[in-house]
This record gives sequence, structure tokens and C-alpha cells, in this order.
Amino acid sequence: MSAAPAPLLELRGVHTRIGAYRILHGVDLAVPRGRVTMLLGRNGAGKTTTLRTVMGLWRAAEGRIVFDGADIAALPTPDIAARGIAYVPETMGIFADLTVQENLLLAARGARSARQIDAARLRWIFGLFPAVEKFWHYPAGKLSGGQKQMLAVARAIVEPRALLIVDEPSKGLAPSIVDNMIAAFAQLKAEGATILLVEQNIGFAERLGDHAAVMDNGRVVHAGPMAALAADDALQRSLLGLAL
Repeated sequence: MSAAPAPLLELRGVHTRIGAYRILHGVDLAVPRGRVTMLLGRNGAGKTTTLRTVMGLWRAAEGRIVFDGADIAALPTPDIAARGIAYVPETMGIFADLTVQENLLLAARGARSARQIDAARLRWIFGLFPAVEKFWHYPAGKLSGGQKQMLAVARAIVEPRALLIVDEPSKGLAPSIVDNMIAAFAQLKAEGATILLVEQNIGFAERLGDHAAVMDNGRVVHAGPMAALAADDALQRSLLGLAL
């Protein structure tokens, strides 16, 4: 029987301090290749800090962060991104004064003009997020919240990425936009992408996630199949204080 493939991303005993405060207390987290991993937990559990630590925006004080077999914990953020990791922060990270087209162009590092963006990939993005095409020449700051979220994800995938990390993609979105976002992530997974999502919307997590990791007080306190967590009301209440 062959061994299971190594996770694409793995955190081993990661501690993160911000000033005098220790936020992460030895995080162990495995993100399997080609799957959607949901990072869940109450507010303040350390989820966003975990994502920012992976990206090098906050430096791990202890532990290892292994991506595709290499320890990236000491690398600067641009070098981490260059290895094929895209990050969509909760703030979305778009440029409000630039057009949708200009936002995509900035993210497409190999292109100097919109015509140099891979045409097939752009058509694929337009299929996932029709609003990106519809508002191509609009300033990004004039888009709705859902449209801005679509643009933020489109920026992250305008070039092929090995890992997509997204912080609360459904936050503040109307149910119809949430459905669109779930369909887009499902298609990305079908294309072979590995995805790590922080979510507060448990219904979103249940519909999309393959694996779940639950954080509390700066640690991962539960990891396993998302379906098993979704089916266990008592476990949900114990870990999250609510039931699906």
C-alpha cells in the first residue's frame, strides 16, 4: 500500500509573536494537495495570524513552514509569493483608484499590457466571475462588496498558482454571491488547485470543504474531514460554540 502524498503546505509547531503578545502557540496544520482545507474557529482564535505567518507578513518565532518540501519560514513575502502562493486578505487588497483591468494587470507579473495577459486564462476568469468582464474599465473602488471580492480572487488566480489562501471570502456577501463564490472555488479545485480558506460561514465551509482544521487560543485543536465535523453537532458545539 503506497503512502499518502505529502501535504503541499505544512506548519509544524509554529509560534508567532506580535510585539509583546504571543498569538500562535505551536500551530500544526497540514494542507493536502488538490483539496479545499477550511480553517475554522471563533474570533480571535489565530486564523488570520496563521495565514499572515505563512505569507511572511508576520514572522514565525519558532517552528517550520514547509511548502512543497521546502522550509519557507525565513523567506521574505515576495519570495514566498514567487513560489506559487497567492493570498487574498480579508481586506481584499485591491487598488480602488485603478480600473478592474489595471488591477488584473498588476497581478499578472509576466504581462506589461492587458493584451499580454493569457487570453485563455482571462476567458476562464470571466466565466468564473462575469462581473470582472462587465466592469473591466470601471474603477475598482466603485464596485459592490461582492464584485470587489470577485476581483480580489481573480487577481490571485490571473496566473497559475500552486496554493490559493483566502481569508473570509464570504464575509458580508449576499447569498447569491456566496453561491457564485462557492461555484468558482469548486471549479478551481476541479482544475487541480489547492485551497486554504478561513471562514466564519459554516454553511459555506460545509458545502465546499474537504478537510477542516479548527483553531482555538492560537492552536489547531481539531483536524479531520469536513463532512465528519458537519455531521457531528456535539463536536461543532464543543469546538465552535454552535451547530451547523
